[in-house]
Amino acid sequence: MQLLFDFFPLILFFAAYKWYGIFVATGVAIAASIIQVSVHWLRNRRFETAHLTTLGVIVVFGGLTLIFRDDTFIKWKPTIVNWLFAAIVLASLIGQRRTVLEFLLGKKIHLPVTIWRKVNLAWGLFFLVAGALNYYFAFVFRTELDPLAFVFRTELDPQLRTDLWVNFKVFGLMGLTLAFAVIQMMLVARYIVTDNSNGDGDSND
Repeated sequence: MQLLFDFFPLILFFAAYKWYGIFVATGVAIAASIIQVSVHWLRNRRFETAHLTTLGVIVVFGGLTLIFRDDTFIKWKPTIVNWLFAAIVLASLIGQRRTVLEFLLGKKIHLPVTIWRKVNLAWGLFFLVAGALNYYFAFVFRTELDPLAFVFRTELDPQLRTDLWVNFKVFGLMGLTLAFAVIQMMLVARYIVTDNSNGDGDSND
């Protein structure tokens, strides 16, 4: 249920795009993000940093998309969000304080400090790569990279580019994120410290 709630704006964005196009989908995504943050606050009386960050970026870049009727702005949104997450996560590795992921998940998952730092680094790098991939599919990808397209010298139609980007954003980025999360959990499972385990657990590293 939580997973569905987290992807709620993305699902509505995709449905609206398929029926009404990028500009209506952008408006729907903004509204859905506002609802997501509001519902989470009403249920928990607190905000999630990830939700607020995403909301702020989509309001700004989605708003610019609607004002100027230019989908360039909304295409930048996943890259900006992922790179912001990367900056926050990687910056928390500086010094000896708790990393962001340990701060957020430390009450639910008990891991040795060294493993928390490795997991934090892995997610920081993942966010960097995810942002770069979004930029590539939104602005760089050319059909000339396809051997058949190169033969016929075909250009990528703007609408086809947007279709490609939306499909990558919804299925590609979401799939990569879920797969990476599963792989990370599998890798750290053996390091999880139980209540009757030695608290430092650094000998496993």
